[in-house]
Amino acid sequence: MANVKEQNVETNLNSKEAFFVKNQKAVIIAVIAIILIIAGIFLYKNYISEPREDEASTALAKGQQYFSSEDFEKALQGDKKGFAGFAKIADDYSGTDAGNLAKLYAGLCSANLGKWQDAVNYLESFSTRDDAIISPAAVGALGNAYAQLKQPEKAIENLLKAAKMADSKAANNTNNSVAPTCLLQAAQLMEANNQKEEALKIYKEIKSKYIASPVAAEIDKYIERATR
Repeated sequence: MANVKEQNVETNLNSKEAFFVKNQKAVIIAVIAIILIIAGIFLYKNYISEPREDEASTALAKGQQYFSSEDFEKALQGDKKGFAGFAKIADDYSGTDAGNLAKLYAGLCSANLGKWQDAVNYLESFSTRDDAIISPAAVGALGNAYAQLKQPEKAIENLLKAAKMADSKAANNTNNSVAPTCLLQAAQLMEANNQKEEALKIYKEIKSKYIASPVAAEIDKYIERATR
C-alpha cells in the first residue's frame, strides 16, 4: 500500500515537472514577445531624459541590438568591445530610469538563457510603471520565471497581477494581448496543481471576456480538459 502511495506521489510530481518542461518553449516565446514590445524609440521617449539618463541610454543602445538579434549572453554580460552588458549597466546606473530598464533587459536575457533565479532577481528589482504593456509584461515574465523554478504559487500570483495591470489600462478594462496570455498560463499552473475549479473559472473568463484575443480562439480545448 505504501509503495502504491509513493508511486502515485512520484507520478504526480513527474507530471508537474513535465508541465514546466512542456511549456518552457511557450515561456521563451512569451519573453521574446516582450522584447519586441519594449524595443525601439518608445523606450527613449518614455524612460530616458536627464544627462545621466542620456549617458545610460547610450550604454543601452548596443545591448538592445544584441537583444533584438537574440544574442542574450552578450546583451547580458557585454561584448568586451566597449559594451558593458545590461547586468553592469543596471548596477552602474542604479537609481536612473535607464538603469531600471537595464534590470528588465537583464531579467529577460537571463530567462532566455535558462538562468531562472537570476531572472527572478532582476525582474523583482525592476520598478514597474503605470503603463499598459511593458510593466504588465515584465510582471508576467516574472511569473514565468517562478514557474520554471517550480514555485507555482508565486508564479500564479504574478501572472494574475500582470493580467490585472494590463486590463486596468485598457479600453473597457479588456487587454487582448498580455492579459489573456497571462491568465491562460496561470490557469494551466492551477490545473497542474490540482486546482481544476479555479482553472476552469479562468478559462471561461477568457472565453467570455477576451473574445478578440487569439488565446480565446483555442480556449475550448482547455475548458474541455478541465471539465473531465
